[in-house]
Amino acid sequence: MAKKNEPLKTDEHGAPEDIEVKEPVPETEEQVEFADTETPEADLFGAQEQETVDEAGELRKQLEAEQNKYLRLLADYDNFKRRTQKDKELANQFRSQSLLSDILPVLDNFERALSLETNSEESASLLKGVEMVQKSLTEAVSREGLEEIKAVGEPFDPNFHQAVMQEKDESAEPGTVLQELQKGYVLKGRVLRPAMVKVNE
Repeated sequence: MAKKNEPLKTDEHGAPEDIEVKEPVPETEEQVEFADTETPEADLFGAQEQETVDEAGELRKQLEAEQNKYLRLLADYDNFKRRTQKDKELANQFRSQSLLSDILPVLDNFERALSLETNSEESASLLKGVEMVQKSLTEAVSREGLEEIKAVGEPFDPNFHQAVMQEKDESAEPGTVLQELQKGYVLKGRVLRPAMVKVNE
């Protein structure tokens, strides 16, 4: 287009010259592709925000997994402590079980010795000494938790009594222990040896 206030150019015959019209240059394929692939600023921000949310969710899951793992380990440790403490208490409670089991025949021998009849003053004096030793030994094992099992006159209990004989006695209830043949003992509630008894039919 001619500039304003400039005279129109003419040829040598006075006719106006043709004005050159510039056609628009078409866009290349690279330019079109670049224009199509451009991401608006709002879409880019939304994508970044979604990525942040996803990362936060993944971190939250990892944190929960680690917390659960910690709680399980803590519970296992508490259970281990309780088991260890219980085993220790049981070991202390029954630490003398083996020794007391070996002492039971000695107590039986004292019982037999004291059941003998004496015909002389010397024998009576000897038995008196045996009785004193038996009393001291019985007191010592009692302090460790050893107790005699009640038998005569008690209803037969297979948890505490071992029946080796039966006899018919009309004066006693059926199933009642009539005689104790060997003493039984419990150690802090645990049967160390059942009492050998004769039971009424």
